[in-house]
Amino acid sequence: MLDLTQDVRALTAAIVDIESVSGAEQALADQVERALAALPHLKVDRSEQTIVARTELGRGERVLIAGHLDTVPVAANLPSRVEGDLLYGCGTSDMKAGVAVALKLAATVPVPNRDVTYVFYDCEEIEADRNGLTRLARDHADWLSADFAVLMEPTDGVIEGGCQGTVRAEIVVTGKRAHSARSWFGVNAIHGIEPVLARLNAYQERLPVVDGLEYHEGLNAVGVRGGVAGNVIPDECVVTVNYRFAPDLSIEQAQEHVREVFDGYEVRFVDAAPGARPGLTHPVAAAFTAAVGGTPRAKLGWTDVARFSALGVPAVNYGPGDPNLAHQQGEYVSLAKIVDSERAMLAWLAS
Repeated sequence: MLDLTQDVRALTAAIVDIESVSGAEQALADQVERALAALPHLKVDRSEQTIVARTELGRGERVLIAGHLDTVPVAANLPSRVEGDLLYGCGTSDMKAGVAVALKLAATVPVPNRDVTYVFYDCEEIEADRNGLTRLARDHADWLSADFAVLMEPTDGVIEGGCQGTVRAEIVVTGKRAHSARSWFGVNAIHGIEPVLARLNAYQERLPVVDGLEYHEGLNAVGVRGGVAGNVIPDECVVTVNYRFAPDLSIEQAQEHVREVFDGYEVRFVDAAPGARPGLTHPVAAAFTAAVGGTPRAKLGWTDVARFSALGVPAVNYGPGDPNLAHQQGEYVSLAKIVDSERAMLAWLAS
C-alpha cells in the first residue's frame, strides 16, 4: 500500500515508480483506493480506474481537487531517480507530483475548513471519450458537485485560470483538374491557397481580458492537404486551421468568427472544445489565491478545467510541475516546488 504518511517528495517518487500509462492505470488506481479507504474521515467511491474520496462534514462550501493518474508511454525513464533538487521520471511533472500533493492533503487534513472532494482519474492523455472525468460527468455527475475546483496540472507553482477553447477547421479551395502537360486547361487549387495564407498572415489576434486575466488568442494554419497525382492539376486543396480562443466566446461564436475570417470559402469544422472562464471572482477562489500567493495568469491551452466549467464549477490549474517538461524523456520536477505546493494547499484548507 502507498504510505501516505511519508514525506510528499518520497510519496511522489513512489507514485512515479508505479507505471500507469494511459489505459493501464489499474495498479496505481488500486493502490490509491486502498490508501484512501484506510482513512476513516473519507467516503471512497470508484468508477473503473477513477477514485473519488470525499469528506462529509456539512461545511458551507465544497472544493474539488483533481489529478490524473495516467502518463504518456514510458521512454526508458523509469524507475525515478533524484539528482540534487530534481526528481526525474515518467510523469514526475505531468502530473504525479500534483497527485502526491493531493494525496497528502487527503491523509493529513481530516477536518478541513471546507468539505473536499478528491478525484484521481484515468485516461487524460488519450482520446476524450475515454477520459475519467468525462465518464464521471456522464454517470456520476453528483460526485463532481462543488463550488470551486483545482486541477493539479503542471503550472510551475503559478495559478493559471480557466483555459482557452479550441476549434479546428478545414478551409477548402477549389480548382479544376487537368493534365499537368496542359495545365492551362485547369485551375490549380494548391496555387489558390495564397489568399487564405494572406488572411492568416494579416490576422490580428485578440488579447481579451476575462475575469481579470489576459488571454492571447491565435489563428494558425496547422496543415495543408492537396494533390491527386504527379501528372494531374489538383482540383481541391484544404488548409487546416486551428483557432485558440479566449473563454469569453462559446464554440458557436468561435466558429462564426472563423467563418467571417474566411468569408467566400467553404469552411468545414472537424473538432472543437469549449474554453473555461477563470472564476477567480468567486469568494472561495479568492481565498485560494490568497493562500497560494503570486499573480494568477491565463491558461494558454486547453485542460480538463473546461469539463468542470461545463458543469458550472469554476476551476483553476495549479501544480508543482513545469508544463514545458511534460512528455519529455528527461521529464523532472523540482522537489522544492512539491513542498511549496503542499504548504500552500495546507494553508488554504487547514487555516
